[in-house]
Amino acid sequence: MTQTLPDAATVDLFIIGGGINGTGIARDAQGRGLSVALAEMNDLASATSSASTKLFHGGLRYLEFFEVGLVRKALIERETLLSAMPHISWPMRFVLPYSPDMRFEGETPTSRLLNLFMPWMKGRRPAWLIRFGLFLYDNLGGRKYLPGTRTLNLRTAPEGGPIQERFAKAFEYSDCWVEDARLVVLNARDAEQRGARIMTRTKVVSAHREEGRWHVTVERDGAQEVIVARALVNAGGPWVEEVIRNAIRINSSEGVRLVRGSHIVTKRLYDHDKAYFFQGEDGRIIFAIPYETDFTLIGTTDKDHGGDPSRPAVCTQEEADYLRAFASNYFRKPVTREDVVWTYSGVRPLYDDGAKSATAATRDYVLSLDAGPATDGGVGSEPPLLNVFGGKITTYRKLAEQGFARLRPFFPQAGGDWTAGVALPGGDFPVDGVARLTEKLKAAHPWLDDYWAGRLIRAYGTEAMTVLGNAGSAADLGQGFGGTLTEREVRWLMDREYARTAEDVVWRRSKLGLRMSADEIALLDQWMTAQTGAENF
Repeated sequence: MTQTLPDAATVDLFIIGGGINGTGIARDAQGRGLSVALAEMNDLASATSSASTKLFHGGLRYLEFFEVGLVRKALIERETLLSAMPHISWPMRFVLPYSPDMRFEGETPTSRLLNLFMPWMKGRRPAWLIRFGLFLYDNLGGRKYLPGTRTLNLRTAPEGGPIQERFAKAFEYSDCWVEDARLVVLNARDAEQRGARIMTRTKVVSAHREEGRWHVTVERDGAQEVIVARALVNAGGPWVEEVIRNAIRINSSEGVRLVRGSHIVTKRLYDHDKAYFFQGEDGRIIFAIPYETDFTLIGTTDKDHGGDPSRPAVCTQEEADYLRAFASNYFRKPVTREDVVWTYSGVRPLYDDGAKSATAATRDYVLSLDAGPATDGGVGSEPPLLNVFGGKITTYRKLAEQGFARLRPFFPQAGGDWTAGVALPGGDFPVDGVARLTEKLKAAHPWLDDYWAGRLIRAYGTEAMTVLGNAGSAADLGQGFGGTLTEREVRWLMDREYARTAEDVVWRRSKLGLRMSADEIALLDQWMTAQTGAENF
């Protein structure tokens, strides 16, 4: 049975896709005074947006392609985001060991220029060039919270302890960490709190223009509903091209090239809290990053994924072995198969204009507006469709602003840009305030140990107090599922953060799956299923 909402319930903006781009646009538009509905066919952040390397960064390597504007935009945004989400993002120092054998990955504008004037380098990266690139990286976007680059003597610095003796020097610079899936969920929550309608596990079956409006048919639990909207945004990520052709059914030469990035998580490989930036003999780079207190994250690969976004992105044994060998070429102690405790892989959609371009420029996002021929008033003659191609976490907020700038002629009454520095739920405290907030939580709940209290603050920020409520002991939090996860927290995740399955909880809204057994996760899933069934009944 299909139900159509009355015209009074028509929304201004309907968004397809619950990744970082879709939820970011929903929050931005709802905060401008528009009415917004968003549909995600699975869980929020269930694809690309939960499978990143978890970094806010400017894209240091894009400087080799002279993409200075792209890097500057990301660097400026990096600190803007830090101020709005200090619980789920934080500064991180990166150590780049240097070897005279470092080479460029393929041919770049920089390598061509260097080969022209210094042919004896034969494709190698000189130290002065890396240092100059880091100087630009430090100064292109301005820095308020992040320290600049310094040079390390790996023979004496503690950061050299885990690294092979053949590396004598390193450069240390700043970028930022972010809990990617939590970022998506918090954007959705903020949009909903401002009035947006967020629909998870809701598939868009079709969308068509009719009488100056979009009529969008969605399906959930076997029931269909038609939602009428004044504008449509396709933020389908890897599925953006499929949505255009199969759900909206319009012809377009624009699409995406899918690239798989795989990661491995190992037992903790070193004792300090800095990350490593490694460059291989093939010119590619990977990171080794402190992860979830007791682990190390290593990634990423970069392989074409074929044309089917529904084909699961899985880290193959070949990719895992490649990452292990890559890291082992730097670490004193080789990374073995036994060290690997988890792997994950995600598909990045890179813009493809039909020319099958694979240059660095395709790494930036592209916004494409389809609104028919312009009228006398300068706007399109049909209800607009905004297609979002590509994008990355660091620039999601700017993407949302620029996306709305394309739609503004259709909504002249909407408010101006507003999201810069505005805290996400739980992020209303200073960037350097995590330690103080953690101590405050422990003082109110002295039975929390350091790990548990720190985990809650890093997940929920100032809302951690609300999650725990007036609990006077761990027993007051209800059933324990393992890894410090309790019934009280799971109910919060189900009631406030759209979680429905154990996977939603232990692999997206947290990474507690690294600390829980298969039996514990199965018990959690059974418990959540029972709660959902009781609600439906």
